[in-house]
Amino acid sequence: MFSKIATPIIAIIVFLALWELIVWANGWPNFKMASPSDLPPAFWKYKELFLEMGWQTLWRTVVGLIIAVIVGTGIGMIIGFSKVARDALYPLLIGFNAIPKATLVPVISLLFIGQHDFNTILMAFMISFFPIAVSVGIGLSTLEPEYRDILRALGASRYTIFVKIALPKTLPEFFGALKVSATLAFIGTNLVEIVSPHGRGLGALFKSGETNGDYPLMFAVLIALAFLGIILYYGVVFLERIFAGWAEREAS
Repeated sequence: MFSKIATPIIAIIVFLALWELIVWANGWPNFKMASPSDLPPAFWKYKELFLEMGWQTLWRTVVGLIIAVIVGTGIGMIIGFSKVARDALYPLLIGFNAIPKATLVPVISLLFIGQHDFNTILMAFMISFFPIAVSVGIGLSTLEPEYRDILRALGASRYTIFVKIALPKTLPEFFGALKVSATLAFIGTNLVEIVSPHGRGLGALFKSGETNGDYPLMFAVLIALAFLGIILYYGVVFLERIFAGWAEREAS
């Protein structure tokens, strides 16, 4: 237990030390490249903004991710249980996922002018639902037919087959995709926050630092985003251990 906590902390300290060393060795001023030692003053100076903007970013990201889970799971179930639906929807899903989401931000902003919260949540959803849909679809489509045949012979309904066999089998793939989607959702949120002229959140705070040439603030925002991403990731890990802890294997 101690090593699970100490190891990532040591890794973070080593990363920050190397970052500080690189900036010091190159003699970069903080208006060119901020160092870790420049960040605490920036956090303290803008502490109230970080709390307010960080909360704005976090709740929008979480809401977008929850919607992605609901919609992605639904699409995954459709393409997992129906070969016709899988053949029809896969090209559309792949094509949509291949579109750079940054190009969609102006389109969404024009369609829903002034709806900043909605636009931000929508982008977080759009960028994060694909891994969930694909993982659930693959998990269900690769379900061993022998299990279904046995349960059907015993009189089990489709619902029973899904709950007893399909759902447990899909959970490891689902949580693996959810870990990826949790970090992708932050990308979608910040795309809108940065581009929107009346944006709120850490993305808007980053844009403010860029406009004013405040590099320590910009890098402090990046660290804050990384911190929120880590929190959300380990939140997913916590849920995974509750609902799919049986699938975890100790590394040899």
